[in-house]
Amino acid sequence: MDKKVSALLNEQINKELYSAYLYLDMANYYSAKGLDGFANWYEIQAKEEQDHAMLIYRYLHNNSESVTLEAVAKPDKVFQAPMDPLRASLEHEKYVTSLIDTIYAAAQAAKDYRTVQFLDWFVKEQGEEEKNAADLITKMELFGSDPKGLYMLNGELMGRVYSAPSLTL
Repeated sequence: MDKKVSALLNEQINKELYSAYLYLDMANYYSAKGLDGFANWYEIQAKEEQDHAMLIYRYLHNNSESVTLEAVAKPDKVFQAPMDPLRASLEHEKYVTSLIDTIYAAAQAAKDYRTVQFLDWFVKEQGEEEKNAADLITKMELFGSDPKGLYMLNGELMGRVYSAPSLTL
């Protein structure tokens, strides 16, 4: 594997773990506000980000590459209103998309087609992540200012269940 691609994948493990911390912090914010459905949604997001890190971790090991784990930074976002984590989530997903795109471009440039194929799943996943984040913002804008609407949206988000990714390495 190209050393630049390997290094970028190693860095992405840390970025995915940071994403898990960030989403757990968002869940913590919503729990403190009594919005257990929103908290549930972000707890599941945190688990998904951990899964993403582990997929990359396993991929590197399966390709005889070493993995270097770095410290995970403390989330630095401060949330003042229930809409704040939603907007921060979309902003963060766009950032992660840019990171995946950078790794994808490096793998293509190195003619590392196995890694390109591996990353295809992440490219698709990021499209879904951005859409989900944008949809939550739209729903909150539509229903969040009405207590009954917020209650129903919170209940909808409580119904989300965890599902591990089905990517085979």
